[in-house]
Amino acid sequence: MKTKLRQLLQIRGVKSVIEFSVILLILFIIKTWMQRNMVEGAPPPIQATQLDGRPFSLQSIKGKPVLVQFWASWCGICKLEQDSIESISKDHAVITIAMKSGSADEVRQYMTENQLSFPTINDPEGDIADRYGVRAVPASFILNSKGEIAFRETGYTSGWGLRIRLWLAKN
Repeated sequence: MKTKLRQLLQIRGVKSVIEFSVILLILFIIKTWMQRNMVEGAPPPIQATQLDGRPFSLQSIKGKPVLVQFWASWCGICKLEQDSIESISKDHAVITIAMKSGSADEVRQYMTENQLSFPTINDPEGDIADRYGVRAVPASFILNSKGEIAFRETGYTSGWGLRIRLWLAKN
C-alpha cells in the first residue's frame, strides 16, 4: 500500500512540474509576442513638453542610464508599478509617457489624485508609443549610458527589477 501511495505521489509531482513548465512556456511566448515590435538599439528621439511645462529631449540626458516608462491612467497593472516608478525617479533619470490617457489636464489631475510627481509627457494619440513599438502598457525601456536600449519589458516589472536593470545599464 505504501509503495502505491509513493508511486501516486511521484506521478502527481512529475505532473505538477510539467504543468508549471507549460505555464512558464506560455507566459514566455506571450511576453515575446507582446514585445515583437518594440524597438531595439538606438531609441527614437523624444522631444516634447512635460506636464509641468518644461521642455524635454531624450538627447539631453545621454551619458547616464535612463528609464523610459510608458503607462496609462486606465491600466491597472500600471497603477501597481507607480510607487516603484515614483521611488526610482528620486534616484535615477526617468521620463514617463502617459499613453492614450486623455488630455494633459486629465493626466495632471490623475497624477495629483495619486500623488505622483515623476516627470511625464502626455501622449494622447499614442504617437510616441507607436515610434517605440509599444502595443501594451506598462512598457519599460532602460537606456544605457551610451543612449542605447539595453533592456525592454512589457507588463509588470518590480521596482527591484528596474533598479537592477538600471544598475546593469550603468556598468
